[in-house]
Amino acid sequence: MYKLAFFVPVEDAETVKEAIFETGAGRIGDYEACCFQTPGTGQFRPLEGADPHIGEVGGLEHVEELKVELVCSDDVIHPAVAALKLAHPYEEPAYDVWQLEDI
Repeated sequence: MYKLAFFVPVEDAETVKEAIFETGAGRIGDYEACCFQTPGTGQFRPLEGADPHIGEVGGLEHVEELKVELVCSDDVIHPAVAALKLAHPYEEPAYDVWQLEDI
């Protein structure tokens, strides 16, 4: 079992979550589409060569984002991350993957 966490602009969150849920991620027992989201502010500065979804090259940006966390079984973690990358509006989405231990 894994935990996947990612940051996404608020207006794009539902689209990205649905793409990930379609892989089977976010299932806990008899429930699907399970996640936890926390609002916050992301910051970044696109460098030369970037094609930013938000902002301009060289400009410091602050964006209202959600941190979304969900669980993924071993067989869907790779498809879930692939779906995240395809559906996410950023060139380089920020995400973390942790392997969980069953205790």
